[in-house]
Amino acid sequence: MSNISKMKRKEMLKFLDELRKQHNDDTSIIAINEIENALTEKKYGLVWEEHEERVDKELKTKIPVFTEVEDKEIIMDKEKPYNFLIEGDNLHSLYLLEKTHSGMIDLIYIDPPYNTGKKDFIYDDDYINNDDEFRHSKWISFMNKRLRMARQLLSDEGVIFVSIGDDEVSQLKQLMDEIFGEDNYINLVAVKTKNAAGASGGGEDKKLKKNIEFLLIYSKNSLALQPFETVYKKTEIEELLNYYKENNISWKYTSVIYDRGKKKYVGSTYDGSGDEIKIFKRINTEFKSVNQISKIENISIKEVYYKYFDDIFTTAMPQSSIRKRVLDYIGTENLDKDSVYSIEYIPKSGRNKGKIYEQFYKGKRLRLFAWLADVGHKDETGVYKKDIEGTYWDGIELNNLSKEGNVVFSNGKKPLSLITRIINMIGKKDLVCLDFFAGSGTTGHAILDLNKKDGGNRKFILCTNNENNICEEITYQRMLNIKEDYNFNLKYYKTDYIDRYGDENLYISDELMNHIKEMVQLENHIKIDNEKYIIFYNEDDVFQLIKDKDRLNKCEKIYKPSYIFFDTKQLKEINNCGIEVITIPEYYFANELKEVGEI
Repeated sequence: MSNISKMKRKEMLKFLDELRKQHNDDTSIIAINEIENALTEKKYGLVWEEHEERVDKELKTKIPVFTEVEDKEIIMDKEKPYNFLIEGDNLHSLYLLEKTHSGMIDLIYIDPPYNTGKKDFIYDDDYINNDDEFRHSKWISFMNKRLRMARQLLSDEGVIFVSIGDDEVSQLKQLMDEIFGEDNYINLVAVKTKNAAGASGGGEDKKLKKNIEFLLIYSKNSLALQPFETVYKKTEIEELLNYYKENNISWKYTSVIYDRGKKKYVGSTYDGSGDEIKIFKRINTEFKSVNQISKIENISIKEVYYKYFDDIFTTAMPQSSIRKRVLDYIGTENLDKDSVYSIEYIPKSGRNKGKIYEQFYKGKRLRLFAWLADVGHKDETGVYKKDIEGTYWDGIELNNLSKEGNVVFSNGKKPLSLITRIINMIGKKDLVCLDFFAGSGTTGHAILDLNKKDGGNRKFILCTNNENNICEEITYQRMLNIKEDYNFNLKYYKTDYIDRYGDENLYISDELMNHIKEMVQLENHIKIDNEKYIIFYNEDDVFQLIKDKDRLNKCEKIYKPSYIFFDTKQLKEINNCGIEVITIPEYYFANELKEVGEI
């Protein structure tokens, strides 16, 4: 079929060629070329009216810096790395994070304004309402700048998750396709965030109630991205049993191996690779039902599931080559309905890969034990059934949302269980996570909670503005509220500026050195404490350290600008103490100093 738009463009380009012949002065040629460029630019994708923000204008005349607010520092364990909370416009923060964390962020989660037209999106100090004819263009301009910088921050294996509502989900999908590439699109997940009774929406006669939001997932490089950990929905066992009973559904996990008996080695068979499978006959095993144990021990069904979690099973008939080899070795003539056997082998894949694994079989046909523990989860709060979730997540805990972190945040507080789930999908326990729409601080809380549970070393950077004192009274307050529950360190930065063309008697480089500590700390997730970590600002700092032998012996790393040099004696003293010397990167502010003529 004919491409009508293409045909029209050809006609217009032909007309422009005629105009060039008639108008060949420089001004006309420039104008005609601009029209031609507009005609030949991309033919598919998101097109919007570009808008400029106040911060864009400020960046033209000022150099952004961070200033630490030292009285807001939280120190719980000096040996742990530092996390960061940055107050200010996130475009300003991202500009500086590109200098310290380019290609270093493993996970970005953001919950940007949904642009509903109901005072949830502020652009250049004004709320954007439904009647603003540039409502979508302003939002796209706002997100475009930030997402492009976010992509630069991601590592090759990095991934970004963006929460969004239905007002901008289609625009966001196209924008992210353009920035990250369609090949790096992973999924669009629908997340149940409200029960139907509490869902929001317009007139019930015209619109359905909204009880889901969306989660867009993109990788930096899909070829480098590691597989996600499986996402599960957890259902509390008592709730699940009641549901099955009310809906007349059969629940299979009702048998308990009450006594596993003694095992007697009867021989070995071998898998297809020639690896040994040891076979044991179980003697004097004892089985009971969950209901029997409840009566015998006078405990509730719920308590039985908790106490015997690792012993509850159902039986299955899998098409397994291992089971067939075991059956052939034992021989059906040696089996009856009460026979119980177990095997031990080392799986080559799956959750038990590389370690000795035990399986049980029962009866004349050797039915395999399928354990509740393989499809369930047990922790201090109880027993849960796990079910794999795909792109619809309805297993998010919503009941105690208002109490999480002990802060009130009416503008879209995200559940701890949602962010925990996202972080758990990334298989690294030492990742760096960025949230530059930090709001109520759920992302930081989730990182700390996971570290406490699994001994991880994850770090976070939270960025948020301070409109209505959000950063100080919500995000930071949440960190204060939970500090006794988690051993963590936090530094609080504010965004600041230095005039690019200020006092001609002052060197910009000198003013920037006053903010270099913040950059070093941020990039390395440390505290410059002048003991373990030291910064040299001038040569006198070198002399002072060399003189102080006690301080010299405590020092592990020295950060110095490139213009400070050590003499032979100083270098020997430093090397003898095993101190690592790191030159402060010139990329922090090199471009800015070139622009003002100081490099």
